[in-house]
Amino acid sequence: MRRERNVKIVATLGPASDTPEMIRKLHETGADVFRLNMSHGSHEEIRAKHAMIRAVEEETGSTICILADLQGPKLRVGVFAGDSEELVVGAPFRLDLDPAEGDASRVCLPHPEIFEALEEGATLLVNDGKIRLKVVRCGADFADCEVIAGGIISNRKGVNVPDVILPLAALSEKDRADLEFVCALGVDWLALSFVQRPEDVAEARELAKGRAAILSKIEKPTAVDCFDEILAVSDGIMVARGDLGVELPVSAVPPIQKRLVRRCRAVGKPVIVATQMLESMIDSPMPTRAEVSDVATAIYEGADAVMLSAESAAGSFPLEAVTTMNNVAIEVEADPTYTQIIESSRTASRSGIADAIVAAAREIAETTDVKAICCFTQSGTTALLTARERPRVPIIALTPLHKTARRLALSWGVNCVMTGELDRFKKAVISAAKAARSEGFAQESDFVVVTAGVPFNVPGSTNILRVAPCDERLISASDPE
Repeated sequence: MRRERNVKIVATLGPASDTPEMIRKLHETGADVFRLNMSHGSHEEIRAKHAMIRAVEEETGSTICILADLQGPKLRVGVFAGDSEELVVGAPFRLDLDPAEGDASRVCLPHPEIFEALEEGATLLVNDGKIRLKVVRCGADFADCEVIAGGIISNRKGVNVPDVILPLAALSEKDRADLEFVCALGVDWLALSFVQRPEDVAEARELAKGRAAILSKIEKPTAVDCFDEILAVSDGIMVARGDLGVELPVSAVPPIQKRLVRRCRAVGKPVIVATQMLESMIDSPMPTRAEVSDVATAIYEGADAVMLSAESAAGSFPLEAVTTMNNVAIEVEADPTYTQIIESSRTASRSGIADAIVAAAREIAETTDVKAICCFTQSGTTALLTARERPRVPIIALTPLHKTARRLALSWGVNCVMTGELDRFKKAVISAAKAARSEGFAQESDFVVVTAGVPFNVPGSTNILRVAPCDERLISASDPE
């Protein structure tokens, strides 16, 4: 299913969108990737959603990517005798390991690992940062705090600790069970929550065993501090602005988003910008102008994908939300300023033959009237390198592997086409010309750029480029070179 845009749209499934009819409508409207939130729903419910997505994929003949988002460790306070209390600015408040019900002076925080890492002067955030506590004194089983920002604190509200690296693995026991379940089910990407260090990603990769690509969610200041190391061991990145905005000043999030997107682009790894992009559309069929500008900004920055969360999962207007994102993307990418921004922010990388080939393909596309860049890929690397160049023409990734095609459906500008195994470059050229015409990217009188690796079926071997006609004589040719 050809899109009139390059940026991809990720839609989260939930109660508002978990029927075959709605999934198909969301895909036809513009959703390229469906997100399964492992924080909600049983394994059987997740299995049912997965089956519905794959059924829509088969019915439409298009390639659909499935992203499973692991919950990650959840840090929460205990319960209160009266269910809630009001904390006043300047008042003392203690967090401890005592399981007794809390009151206005204390509550249980059943996470000894937090106390182990805390230091005097550290900040604790409760209920998405609405309540802010400063640690005055702490020990192995308590933290005496001063209320810096007060408000109502109630049962089992979440706790964030932005100042320190917690001695917690990114994968809880639930996450490990969920990871194995979705990998066996056949998802394409795993989104890893609570990433603090590159070692967290390495653990998930070892458990996944290549069955799914690993996407690290950047939602903690410690992850921002060691981002380059995390990026190096990840297959992709999600800029999770909601949690970043809790643990960091909200004014710091936009420049962090811009830096992270640009670094991902420089190394050719997909990056999703997520959280509260069209938040008002949970309850309204129309977005605010600020939200539209926010989505547009992520697209102007060159993000591979923009994501809907509650808007499509639990909102009243999931189709309208996807339509809005689709229309904003089409409008932005048609703006000449968009091309100027994307090309001026391109990072040159010429570290090998494959880099030179994809750069040459992009330069040919910019200086001649070719209609598409067709790249043959086993692992997806060639298509990712081509997408890194952000060419002005469509990218057609031809692969014999469903797994590769589905993973690439997350990447900027990549249109995936299944092809058979090939053993000669001329056959590859013929297949590329056929795909360009059948998918509506080129006419008989047009040309395409074809890249491939010889010998075939060897990942990472891109070493050949040809500008090929799409005329009938080539397509009907059968003699090998």
